[in-house]
Amino acid sequence: MVFHFPRKRGPGRRLLVSCLAAVSLGGVATLASAQDSLSQAGIEAQQTQADLQSRIDDADDATREALQRLRQANRQADRLESYNAELVPIVESQAQRISRQESALAQISVTREALPGEMREMVDQLHQLVAADMPFLRQERLARVEDLENMLGSDTLDRADKLQRIFSAWRTELDYGRDMDQWSGPLDGAQSDAASDASQYAREVDYLRVGRAGWYYVTPDDRAGGVWSVADGQWQPLDAADVREVRRGIRIAEEQNAPALLELPASLTVEQGVSVPAQSSSMSNPEASTEGQS
Repeated sequence: MVFHFPRKRGPGRRLLVSCLAAVSLGGVATLASAQDSLSQAGIEAQQTQADLQSRIDDADDATREALQRLRQANRQADRLESYNAELVPIVESQAQRISRQESALAQISVTREALPGEMREMVDQLHQLVAADMPFLRQERLARVEDLENMLGSDTLDRADKLQRIFSAWRTELDYGRDMDQWSGPLDGAQSDAASDASQYAREVDYLRVGRAGWYYVTPDDRAGGVWSVADGQWQPLDAADVREVRRGIRIAEEQNAPALLELPASLTVEQGVSVPAQSSSMSNPEASTEGQS
């Protein structure tokens, strides 16, 4: 048999329940506050981590940019070093050229001061050459030298033009030793008695010059002729065969005949450094003869 005793609810029980409810509400509030704090801390930690990661990323980007700039600088330095290595021989060559130019400039003043005396000496030597040479075209050649002497005392030409004219006159004289020439004119120069007797009626003769090895003349009718003797300083007569040979040489000089050997006596020969007349010697090819005497 079961007996049911009804519970009595008094004021103490209600108080206990109220206390328990208050305690429960306080715990819930405290837990909620703690959860809010934890949530806020987590958010702040995430933000801090995000900021830190951003700074790390920025640092990585700056590092990569710095590394790229360093590599570019290294490549540029290598190019500059290679370029400088290529410039070294050029710079050395330029330095040597500048040194030579400075030396040349230093000599210019010396040369400028010495040039008038040098030009005077060249003209004097040319005059001596013409005076000592065989007297062919004597007046023409002396007139050329006289023009040079007058030119030296003139102020109408600069030194370069004067020097060019002196060189031109010298080249003309040197060419006389390398070419073959013919012309007609009055008989000039002293003659031996035999040559004078043979050509005394000739008013004009035909000349042949073979370099400086031989100078000849024949009368227009080919009856007489002569060879200039350097040793005697006068004309010596030619025989009939030599006269014909001179006439053949004149036609060669006029380009009427083809070049050929000429058998003629030379105006001079050299034996042990002494020039002597050589009526019996023979002239070979004019070009070979002129080369030997130029």
